[in-house]
Amino acid sequence: MALPPGQRAIDGFPRFGTHLHHPPPPVPAEPTLELGGAVVEPLTFTLDEFATLPRRELLADFHCVAGWSATGLRWAGVPFAELYRARIEPMRTGVISHVVFEGLEGFQSVVLLEDALGEDVLIADRLDGQPLNSDHGAPIRLVSPSQYGFVNTKHLCRITFHTSQPHDPDRFSPLAGHRRARVWEEERHRYLPGRLVRPIYHRLIEPIRRASAKGSTAS
Repeated sequence: MALPPGQRAIDGFPRFGTHLHHPPPPVPAEPTLELGGAVVEPLTFTLDEFATLPRRELLADFHCVAGWSATGLRWAGVPFAELYRARIEPMRTGVISHVVFEGLEGFQSVVLLEDALGEDVLIADRLDGQPLNSDHGAPIRLVSPSQYGFVNTKHLCRITFHTSQPHDPDRFSPLAGHRRARVWEEERHRYLPGRLVRPIYHRLIEPIRRASAKGSTAS
């Protein structure tokens, strides 16, 4: 299968990121997923409750904004669109336009609702038949294969629904991520053309991969 523009297939699926020389955040003894924002009443799911929601499996590639792709990953979890339409849409307090996905370590990704409702978007708890490990986002994470990896928030603990564009602290940064981050449109950054940063990223893949491995919990 062809890869998106500027992507190169690699072996395996590494833990990767400029901040990942730190270990993954500790997982609470009783993890929960909170859903709030522009809704009549917030919802909270325990992992046991989450596991009872309608599920699906997804075979998809994972595309990092740095230019590498891990191919043929088998994810399993809850389709975000089904969760939204069953639990959020009936009790929203306005026209929802954006969704914020937040991880245990405080990382957030902001996603347009129309992108979050894509048929390939999962709240995943399993990878290749096994529960997610710490390197790949335990206990649950966002999986949106049509968007670059920085959108795919790991260690997911909170989803917040908004009726307008949320505050964006990176809005003036020249390296700010693209607001949609669609891989087939090569929307890597908000202000820099994807073709311009490709060669720089390709040279940085191995150094960042080595640095990321320092915080890995894999044996």
